[in-house]
Amino acid sequence: MPHYLSKERLEELKEELNRLKKDETFEIAERLKKAKEFGDLSENSEYSEAKEAQAKLEARIFEVEDVIRNAEIIKKSPGKKSAVHIGSTIAVSKNGEAIKYTIVGSMEAKPESNLISNESPLGRAFLGKKIGEIVETILPNGKAVRYKILDIE
Repeated sequence: MPHYLSKERLEELKEELNRLKKDETFEIAERLKKAKEFGDLSENSEYSEAKEAQAKLEARIFEVEDVIRNAEIIKKSPGKKSAVHIGSTIAVSKNGEAIKYTIVGSMEAKPESNLISNESPLGRAFLGKKIGEIVETILPNGKAVRYKILDIE
């Protein structure tokens, strides 16, 4: 499954992966080395904590590598679009109030900043729709909400 990312977010993840593999791996190796010096590993809380940190680090490295390997860059082309797609910024009307949303990949979603995931119920409802169409979605509380698409960039 592709992970939709901006070019900037992909670069951030590559930098994070580099930091995780170099700095943090070295740091945990040092913690493990020091913890082993305390003796009996079965009663050694420092060793247990370092092993737990190592497992979390390895899981994060695996996750970031997977995202990078399956990354699909969101391309923004200038001008109006005929339909909403990932990367679109749309102007909608909800109860007479104008709102702008940008459809992004799930790793960049920030609903409080009107960056909505293509995988969210609202994001999925907007995908493929055209200017003038009405989009109806159900909120988690069960209430239906209607949006009219006013513009697509």
